[in-house]
Amino acid sequence: MSKPEENKQKEEDERPDYKPSVNEKERKRRLEQQKLRFGPLGPHCVHLCIDMQRLFAEKTEWHTEWMKKILPNVVQICERHAPETIFTRFVPVERKGEGEGVWKKYYERWESITIEKLGEDRVEIVPELKRFIPPADVIDKHIYGPWLETNLHQHLRSREIDTLIITGGETDVCVLATVMGAIDLGYRVIVVTDAVCSSADETHDAMMCIYHNRFGIQVETVRTETVIREWAPCYMINTVGENAGGDEIKNTGATIV
Repeated sequence: MSKPEENKQKEEDERPDYKPSVNEKERKRRLEQQKLRFGPLGPHCVHLCIDMQRLFAEKTEWHTEWMKKILPNVVQICERHAPETIFTRFVPVERKGEGEGVWKKYYERWESITIEKLGEDRVEIVPELKRFIPPADVIDKHIYGPWLETNLHQHLRSREIDTLIITGGETDVCVLATVMGAIDLGYRVIVVTDAVCSSADETHDAMMCIYHNRFGIQVETVRTETVIREWAPCYMINTVGENAGGDEIKNTGATIV
């Protein structure tokens, strides 16, 4: 944008009777997504990649069509920050009839997603990302969020992690549960808008609006290019996984080896 155009836009924005068009609102939103509002990223960040699994990438009842579209962006982040990456995996129950409380009824509806029907191999991280493990770490969960079943929070705090860069899927389910739990625990949360996906466009778009507008202080929304530009590749002072000194991430439930 040229200087005269910038001055004109500033004058329009400052007019009390000026109502920006939808396109102008989108332009401003995109400009905001090009910068981090609360300062630079440093050695106390972790890339938390949610459920980028074959279960969602392949032709199952939970197939998320445009996971493949965000995959190159997630790969870009992992290529630069594999030691600072933690992958989560959603692990279904073994068979219909298992599960706690309402989860038992849940798998009566989604029997095709049980391990018995699906096969253990479908729980794996997609091959394009699995190659980063190790040094990237993996944590299993049997519910939407990664906070209740595991010692993830204690693991991150012991390494003085205060910022989570979140990618993966689905925007309106497991990513949402991860974001809300992280907010409650006091983390700085950065959602990478072109590196999260959902099988439902409408609720994905709604969640993007909520993250950006309703959680403007607690959630920053930026694009992959911003993360790449602002987070220089480095090994953290205390990295996750086998390179870290201290306890590994542990799950309280059974995991698939």
